[in-house]
Amino acid sequence: MRDLARLYGWPLTALFAAAVLAWALALILLPQVTMVERAATAPPRAMASNAANQLASDAATCASILRAQHAAAGPGSAAAAAADGGGLAVPAFGGGLAVPAAGGGGVAVPAEGAPPVAEAGAGGGLAVPGMQGPRAAEGSVRPFILQCERADTAKRVALPDRSFVTFSAQHGLPELAVLASDPIEVQIETAERIAALALDLRERLRAEESARSNLTWANFAQLGQPILIPMSETARAADAAQLHNRIYGLIGLRFEREGEVYKRLGLITLVRTLFFAALTTALALLLCYPIAYKLALATPPQAAVWLSLGLVVPYAIVELMRIYAWTAIIDNQGLINSVLMRAGLLAEPVQFKRQAGTVFLIIVYTYVLFMLFPIVNTMSTLDRAQIEAARDLGAKPWRIHWRVIIPHSKPGIAVGCIATFMLAAGAFSVPRIISSGLQAEWFAQSIYNRFFESGNENAGAAYSFAFTVVCFVIVALFMRATRARLKDFARVR
Repeated sequence: MRDLARLYGWPLTALFAAAVLAWALALILLPQVTMVERAATAPPRAMASNAANQLASDAATCASILRAQHAAAGPGSAAAAAADGGGLAVPAFGGGLAVPAAGGGGVAVPAEGAPPVAEAGAGGGLAVPGMQGPRAAEGSVRPFILQCERADTAKRVALPDRSFVTFSAQHGLPELAVLASDPIEVQIETAERIAALALDLRERLRAEESARSNLTWANFAQLGQPILIPMSETARAADAAQLHNRIYGLIGLRFEREGEVYKRLGLITLVRTLFFAALTTALALLLCYPIAYKLALATPPQAAVWLSLGLVVPYAIVELMRIYAWTAIIDNQGLINSVLMRAGLLAEPVQFKRQAGTVFLIIVYTYVLFMLFPIVNTMSTLDRAQIEAARDLGAKPWRIHWRVIIPHSKPGIAVGCIATFMLAAGAFSVPRIISSGLQAEWFAQSIYNRFFESGNENAGAAYSFAFTVVCFVIVALFMRATRARLKDFARVR
């Protein structure tokens, strides 16, 4: 800071420091704070009041649909109608057809061999009769209505220890259900009673939830939660014999209990991703070190320029385009399989998309330049006289590299390894596009799935923050092991 102030004066230095601080705050600190806050908050759908609210909504909708059906077609009719509150009634084959009256917003869907239609009341839902629900008995007086089937206080609820309890037992409610075999009037009365009980329960639970902290570790706990993997005895024995599953068993990521196999799939995905990222970094270093040496020290300047251009030009193409180009090479009818099959070396195509090594190698290809150029930058600053002096003293080539070139290039190697590792660990497009869903997902895909597929943003935030912390810890351990310091990175320019 003093050097900057001496060169540019304190006003410009202060302005520069403020800009850096604002950049760090807006792009680094605030997003992480937001992610932590979301990760430590229970998702709304996991709250008991949300379940009570859903039960009240289903019961009220059920009662509304039943009242409209009863008013429009009378008891025992096969027609169902949507009421003012809307709703969803789901049909089965063999039923009748409900047609909404003029001005209604419902949709009528006929079944094969349906009898003459009956008018439904005006409404905004979907009413289709004819399906007998799970609780329907012979001679049922109403069709299958989804909300009526869900209006059941005895439905099972999963507890954190993966056991189950009924909703009524959990919250002290009577066991009530809208039975399709009951008269319509009884079904309406039952649905209204369930709705009233659920609304009272919702208000009580909301008052309890607002009085206590909404913070939880449950989202982070999902990362290490054991998942039951159903397997036959033969499949379980074969699964246990695999090398990677033995390793998972040693570190507690796989275990058996009462003849059932459990795996901590979140942690398994994390460990596998970090392992492949480390392998990617090691292979990229092995490939790039000799190339960097050639560019920086063993090639005339003019030749080095052309070699650099040859390395950079392919990467001028957008990353996604390069990845999609690889799909044309490794596809079943792609370049590699076509050439080998026409040469008679293969009887059937190799399933490259099912092999983890394919994703691994393409990730190395994608991020190899992030390893190469930091090493070239630091290696090019080495005084060649040091290499000549080592040769004159009788040092062998490998000793020159070990004692002279590598120590001087250590900052570039550290920067390249860190950049390549972080990019490989967070890779999303390569494993998603190359594997086409035929391989186990990488951790970035797990985060994406929780944000956008399952809609559980809180768990996705927990996964994302945990992943960031783990990667930073690994980078810190790497810097400590290599004795790299932050100020050494200033030499990489």
